[in-house]
Amino acid sequence: MKMASSAPLLPSSPPSSPRRPWARRRTRPARSYPGDRATRRSGAQPRATDLGPPQPSAPPARQPRGRRAGRGPSTVMARSGPLIALSIVLLLAPPGVPGFKDHEFKKCRDAAFCKRNRGPQDGRDYTVLADSVVAGKRAVTALIRNKADGATFKLELSRLEGGLRVQVTEPDSPVDRFRVPDVLVADPPAWGRAWEPRLTATELSLAFEGTEIRLSFSPFRLIVEIGGAPAMRLNGRGLFHVERHRTRQDGDPEGWWEEKFKTHADSKPRGPQAISLDLEFSGFGHVYGIPEHATGLSLQPTVEGNETKEPYRLYNLDVFEYVHESPFGLYGSIPLMLAHRAGLTVGAFWMDASEMFVDVERVDGGTGTQWIAESGVLDLFLLLGPGPAQVVGQYAGLTGTTAMPQLFALGYHQCRWNYNDQADVAQVDAQFDVHGIPYDVLWLDIEHTDGKKYLTWDAKKFPDSVKMQENVASRGRRMVTIVDPHMKRDSGYSVHKEAERLGHYVKNKDGNDYDGWCWPGSSSYLDVLSPVVRDWWSTQFLVENYVGSTEHLYIWNDMNEPSVFNGPEITMHKDCLHHGNVEHRDVHNMYGYLYHMATTNGLIARGYKTKGRQGDRPFVLSRAFFAGTQRLGPVWTGDNTANWEQLRVSVPMLLSLGLTGLPYSGADVGGFFGNPDEELLTRWTQLGAFYPFFRQHAHIDTKRREIWLFGPEAVDRMRRAIQQRYSLMPYLYTLFRAANASGAPVMLPMWYEFPNDPNTFDLQEQFLFGPAVLVRPVMEPGVQSVAVYLPPGSVWYDPESGNKLQAPEGGGSIQLPVTMESIPYFYRGGYIVPKRERHRRSTMAMKNDPFTLLVALDGDVSAMGDLYLDDGSSFNFRDGAYLHKVYRFRGLELTSTDWEEGVASKYDTAVTIERIVVLGLPGDPASWRVTDSGSGAELAVNGGPVRLGGGLGGSAVVIRKPDLGVAKDWKLTFSQSPPV
Repeated sequence: MKMASSAPLLPSSPPSSPRRPWARRRTRPARSYPGDRATRRSGAQPRATDLGPPQPSAPPARQPRGRRAGRGPSTVMARSGPLIALSIVLLLAPPGVPGFKDHEFKKCRDAAFCKRNRGPQDGRDYTVLADSVVAGKRAVTALIRNKADGATFKLELSRLEGGLRVQVTEPDSPVDRFRVPDVLVADPPAWGRAWEPRLTATELSLAFEGTEIRLSFSPFRLIVEIGGAPAMRLNGRGLFHVERHRTRQDGDPEGWWEEKFKTHADSKPRGPQAISLDLEFSGFGHVYGIPEHATGLSLQPTVEGNETKEPYRLYNLDVFEYVHESPFGLYGSIPLMLAHRAGLTVGAFWMDASEMFVDVERVDGGTGTQWIAESGVLDLFLLLGPGPAQVVGQYAGLTGTTAMPQLFALGYHQCRWNYNDQADVAQVDAQFDVHGIPYDVLWLDIEHTDGKKYLTWDAKKFPDSVKMQENVASRGRRMVTIVDPHMKRDSGYSVHKEAERLGHYVKNKDGNDYDGWCWPGSSSYLDVLSPVVRDWWSTQFLVENYVGSTEHLYIWNDMNEPSVFNGPEITMHKDCLHHGNVEHRDVHNMYGYLYHMATTNGLIARGYKTKGRQGDRPFVLSRAFFAGTQRLGPVWTGDNTANWEQLRVSVPMLLSLGLTGLPYSGADVGGFFGNPDEELLTRWTQLGAFYPFFRQHAHIDTKRREIWLFGPEAVDRMRRAIQQRYSLMPYLYTLFRAANASGAPVMLPMWYEFPNDPNTFDLQEQFLFGPAVLVRPVMEPGVQSVAVYLPPGSVWYDPESGNKLQAPEGGGSIQLPVTMESIPYFYRGGYIVPKRERHRRSTMAMKNDPFTLLVALDGDVSAMGDLYLDDGSSFNFRDGAYLHKVYRFRGLELTSTDWEEGVASKYDTAVTIERIVVLGLPGDPASWRVTDSGSGAELAVNGGPVRLGGGLGGSAVVIRKPDLGVAKDWKLTFSQSPPV
């Protein structure tokens, strides 16, 4: 059933945008860039007393839900009531046992819909009724019949910009199947030039722009050919199946009308509604996406011959200490898969929010996949590429691009469960300045509240929360508090009382307010499927309603899968009821997304009320996510653990999120559970400096791990890593503008930029930070060297020495020595990187600092890059209040011009460029002369270090204090003196 839409206050996609070149899980509680130049130009759319340095340790033993370390049972019982008794019985584990217990969660064999649909060849019984086919210029309708039971379904094909929409519905069903609302930025119309239909008695062919769609009638099969070769095939292996509506009969198979898992029963009043999608990617050896899983980047087969492994699962769950290299579904789900081979990238997005399992199998030189969803309709978008940037852009055209973050949100975030009180907050804030470590955001976990009642404060610990926030903000910083979706059922809690009175809670199968257990004990959950409930929840974040908050306070949505401690698989019962009598099974994977949406809209409304027309961009971190989350804010990978395996798997996890439209993401630096030693925390901080979202976070039972607790050498190393991120902030902010304009990832797999190099297709030990910076993390202890792969023809420069690294002939790996001082990263030849090199305490303190341009030349002695600036906080950029400059080095001339020719910038700044560093010019750096073509003046040039205040001297051509306004157009001409 189609639900009414409540459009976010923040537009799902920005207005016409400029083009671009190129776990937190507690122990309970213990808790684009396009690849080639042509495409790049086109621009597709603890305790305070525990202050000793942490030592290595095993993860904490799992504690009973509802109980916190350091509290006696009587104290906890006063807070959580019967929860403790229940939790101890169900979930207490002996010390030292790893937290993740897979027997608490379903496998395919435990889910009736998966077990009965996995593998059967029912799809061969489906035929297209030839006399029902109606082929229009951009759309086709037809009827499909299942010969086995006579059920009839409606097929709709629609041509979209860069893709094809395939919908299969059940028109004769007396019960409407659920259709996902509020994900598409608009219902996409049929688009483009008309296709050329050719209809025969056995097949319909649709040809357009080098693509041919062939619909075979018996059996039903859809084949997509691109450039004359098969690319995708639907129902090619006969695995397609739709379970039709039916009435209950004696003798119906087990699992149709009810099923049990552990002690929980699912009533399933609407019977079987599953859909099996058979989709083959012909000629593709690698597929990616369908997050969230702690697995490798290139998805490995789950079916190999007669051997079957557990399929990839998409079902948002609160997973305690997840393990790496597992297909088990984690906190979020995006049913989008990309397939890539040399010369072609395609994608498939199934807009369905129910539980889903996906098998991957190597077949006939390609990759076969079977997707099984518990309910909903088949609403499939085939994305035709032909390149990775185009597929990402086509998906963004459907679900929206990344929300433009505030500048502070890209800085370093310091978080812990929990900073104890206002004095603790003040001390942590001050120590960053004492040690010269920049940071932007300080976070408060659940202990800041009054008895786990969200939007409240513990008056003893935080007696003047407004003063605390204002004090932190006086140094250009912000704070974040946690707000989870479970509402404590307490008659003295005004937010709960109002939600209960208004009927805003999810109902159980009997129509009463659902009562589950979470941190506060007995809790109910807002029915955010309802636009009315979302609008009401948004008002709770106005300063006058969230008492003790200020405009400097932002929000963290955790536990929004949703987490229900006494529910099946620690989540909500599937037969609960939402707005419109929709079962929870239909909306489960988008519940957290809708809660995130309502919270984000609340901060937007607050911003317009406190700051007027310019508003204030929201910052809301979410653990759960779905397609469209990118329009709202960042996510993180949840409750990881302090070990090297979790550090390693964070890279492919974040790369997968970027490929599936969610580039603003990160992992808890240092690991949420356990105590990282000095080496692990240092290496993780060095890697985290290149995460799109950069936050250190820790469990309440871990030792304090603020950077300054690890000794002077470690402090110096981690300080440098964080300062390095801040120096690249202009580049990073510009990357996020590209993500906002086109959906481009920020953290890229190598194959995204080198799509024709097969050696990159499953490479995950290194990645690109935007197109211009290659990062090779150190992901094992005691390492003295690492291998770095350099694609053929590529040129790279060391950021300290400026030395050139030339790829071996045909591409290959080189071995590089490493020390604890840093991890290897390199500037890519052919790019210009804007930087700010003066060390400051926060991003706000950098606002008026001058810029450095790092020019890394390629083999043709050319380079290009850009710089995007705005006020860093408001929505004024939508009205043109931004500055966007493009820099080009070619023919020994370096120029600065406006991004959009003839469009005057509405953002004025007097900031200048203080250094230009050129890498790759031949000869002695001192032999070069540079002239300002505007004034005719010769500028001061000599050999100098790559970075300001450090590096190896004399290795780069450095123009010092050229006094060039960053907002101005200018041209510099380079010439070389002949050798003496």
